[in-house]
Amino acid sequence: MKRIKVAQIGTGEHTHSTQVFRSLINNPDVFDVVGFANVDHHDNPLQSVFAGRKEWTAEEILNMKDLDAVVIECDEELQTHYALLAAERGLPMHLEKPCGPDDASFDQLIDLVKEKQLVFHTGYMYRYNPAVQEALEKVRSGALGDIYCVEAHMDCYHPTAVRKWLGNFKGGMMFYLGCHLIDLIVQFMGEPEKITALNAATGTDDLASEDYGLALMHYKSGVSFAKSCATEPGGFLRRQLVICGSRGTIELLPFERGEGGDCVSTDMRECYLDENGKSPWSDDGARKHFSTFNRYDDMMCSFAAMVRGEKKNPWDYEYERRLHKMVLRACGAIR
Repeated sequence: MKRIKVAQIGTGEHTHSTQVFRSLINNPDVFDVVGFANVDHHDNPLQSVFAGRKEWTAEEILNMKDLDAVVIECDEELQTHYALLAAERGLPMHLEKPCGPDDASFDQLIDLVKEKQLVFHTGYMYRYNPAVQEALEKVRSGALGDIYCVEAHMDCYHPTAVRKWLGNFKGGMMFYLGCHLIDLIVQFMGEPEKITALNAATGTDDLASEDYGLALMHYKSGVSFAKSCATEPGGFLRRQLVICGSRGTIELLPFERGEGGDCVSTDMRECYLDENGKSPWSDDGARKHFSTFNRYDDMMCSFAAMVRGEKKNPWDYEYERRLHKMVLRACGAIR
């Protein structure tokens, strides 16, 4: 198996930069990591993962003759800028979500990677969550009947500095983390007829940032919603995904339980109508625990397989373009 010679641009304070870089260096049979560029100029205490690794400028990385791919993990404001530079040089790339706040720049990026037929992979790690994958298989098999609603929560309690930083973006928390939920809802339900953005500022610590994100996604069958709050104590363990169908319901709660480091586990509950089309009120459903897995390894190793030409990206260029627009609509940033 060919090792992918890769470098990372970005040590973003609010991205998965340290976790992704750790995944690259912890998979030496897959990646040949030549180093990183600290374009964010962060002095992040979590950056010990970069210690002892070669530091380059972004220009040096982008001009390497034998580089197979680049990973872009800079802060949100810079993501599309460096992705465009990488695309201009014909480099396959993994780009941190939500892929920048500017709609026109992202359109330009998609046009370019599509024209050059470059591998373009984004950092929506829940696509690789085994419980999410199993739920998708059940939906596609028809086990749940007709899907009419998806409810998605991704909450936490962020420190004041992070909630202040959210003020840099229209939609704040919906842009930062709610983007994951928009992606999941679309995968289960398809694209909505319209999106209503109902984001707000809780006013915690007298901040005006939109740290409470809520988006309604309207379908013929009803309304699905994404909710992401940065001021919720215990919110991490309430990260929840509920898929409701005419014959069954699947609930992931929490769809991430921290198990130390970059590892998590997931719990699933399933309830179905019986052979007579009935469901007892007290039915607690069947429960399943998905054991510990690394949050990033499958994502990055799948990217490597795409670069080697062994695997096709299930999320194509136009899906990523449409998703980005849906995220910005959920933020109230575009119509």
